[in-house]
Order: sequence, then C-alpha cells, then structure tokens
Amino acid sequence: MTVFLLRRLVGLAVVLLVASFLVYGLLYLVPGGPMAFLLGNRSGTPEQIAAIRAQYHLDDPFLVRYATWLGDAVRGDFGSSLVYRQDVSALMSARATTTTFLVAYSTVLIVVVGVAAGTLAGLRKGRVDAVVSAISSAFLATPTFVIGVVLVIVFALGLGWFPVFGPGDGFGDRLYHLTLPAITLSLGSAAFLARITRASVREELGREHVETARSRGLAESLVIRRHVLRNASIPVITVTGLTIASLIAGSVVVENVFALDGLGSLFVRAILQRDFAVVQAVVLVLVTAFVLVNLVVDLCYKALDPRMSR
Repeated sequence: MTVFLLRRLVGLAVVLLVASFLVYGLLYLVPGGPMAFLLGNRSGTPEQIAAIRAQYHLDDPFLVRYATWLGDAVRGDFGSSLVYRQDVSALMSARATTTTFLVAYSTVLIVVVGVAAGTLAGLRKGRVDAVVSAISSAFLATPTFVIGVVLVIVFALGLGWFPVFGPGDGFGDRLYHLTLPAITLSLGSAAFLARITRASVREELGREHVETARSRGLAESLVIRRHVLRNASIPVITVTGLTIASLIAGSVVVENVFALDGLGSLFVRAILQRDFAVVQAVVLVLVTAFVLVNLVVDLCYKALDPRMSR
C-alpha cells in the first residue's frame, strides 16, 4: 500500500505541475496578453504601463515569472485581486466553506439515493426496476439549471419551505439553506449512479460464484452482501469519484442560480471582470481538488481489491 500511495502521489504532483503551467501560461495566449487584463478598458500612459510591467515583473523571462508564481502559490499566496483590491487567498477562503459544504452535501445525497435506488432496481425486477429507470432517465435528460429554477419556484416561492438564496450561518442553518442547491446539484448525478449501480448489480447476480454460493446453501442476504454488492461496488466507486469531481465544476451553475457566494460564483465574476489573479487561483484550486478526489478513488480501489498494483 505504501508503494502504491507513493506512486499515486508522484503522479499527482506531475499532474498538478502540468496543470499549474497550463493555468499560468494560458493567460499569455489571450489577445493582448496579461496587459489586456491589467489595463482593462483603459489605454494607459507609457508611465502607467511601465509601472504595471515593473509591479508584475512582466519584463522577466516567462519561466522565471512562472516559477515565482508557483512558489508563491505553494505557500498559499496567489497575489492580489485587481477588482477587489484584496488578497486572493483571503478572498477565496471566505467563500470556500460554502462550496465545500455544498459539494459534500450533494455527495451524500448522490451516494445514498443513487446507490440505494440502483441496488433496489438491480435486485428487484419488474415494476420497481421500471420506476427507477424512468425517474433516472427523466433527471438525466433535464439540465441542472432547469431543475434549480423549478425547485425555487415550487419549494421556495410557492410553498415557502426553503429560502431562495444565501448560504446560512452555522451547521443547521447552512444545512437548511443549502438543501435546494444540493438537491439541484445531485439529482442528475444520483440518477446516473443509480443506473450504473443497477447494471453492476445485475451483472454480478449472473456470475458463477454467486450461483455457487447459493448452491452451497448460504443465506440470500449473505450472498448479496458478500458476493454481489462487494464486487459491484468497484465500478460504482469509479462513477462516484468522477461524479464528485464533476460536482466541483457543476457548483458554478448552482451557485449562480441560488445566489450563493462560493468559489463558483467568484470564478464567474472574476472572468467577467477580467480579474486574472482570481481566475488562476480558483482554477488551480479546483484542479487540485479534482486530482485529490481521483487519488481517494484509487485508494478505495486498492482497499477493495488488493490485487490492484497500478
């Protein structure tokens, strides 16, 4: 396990290094380069342009600027926001809690609802399977923002059960405020996970070792738990890991629908306001989170199947 973990950590470091280089380098591919972002709609006098180039070390070689930026980023220093005139790290930390809570809440809903519904549909053919398949198909075909708008109209504005916007304060209040956003973010992914779980359970039910266990007189519950669900969980974990990673990007849409002040909404505003320091920092943080989720998935693989060496 130690060797496996070290290999994954080395791979993670390489991926993050490449991602950071792309995040930093793409800024120089836009028309006008970084000066277009720094000046915005202003033309700038030669003195102002010279001062900006000196302040941001734009006259240094590209690799030197990248190495300096990466070193600062590793220490948690992403520079200052051009729009907010505030440290980017402080700006992000104030909003990271909302995004983290939203993604975690959505993950719980996806795993509980998706695995439960998929397992039920896989074990019980007929009406239960048909109902689960129909509902999952409907949610998969509906865009996230449409689900969000419908939930707001029905449960927030119509019935008044949930607030329309805001993340809330404290655990209980935050849980209450983020219920609709979490449901919006999780429905499509839960439906997809339910279908994968159903297919995986059905496949395991037809394998020879399951029939052998039944012929030996083992209790059905033991056969399902030990021989079906355990083996069926490997593809389910794969999809769950990819789903959680996609939630990080999907939170951008949901945060804007529900007016949540998280990293997603900050990212959208930074793009519109051409605040490149914030854009770089948020993208790098999201990529890091994505890679870490994949690392956790690999470790779960290893725990479920010790034969896995790569």
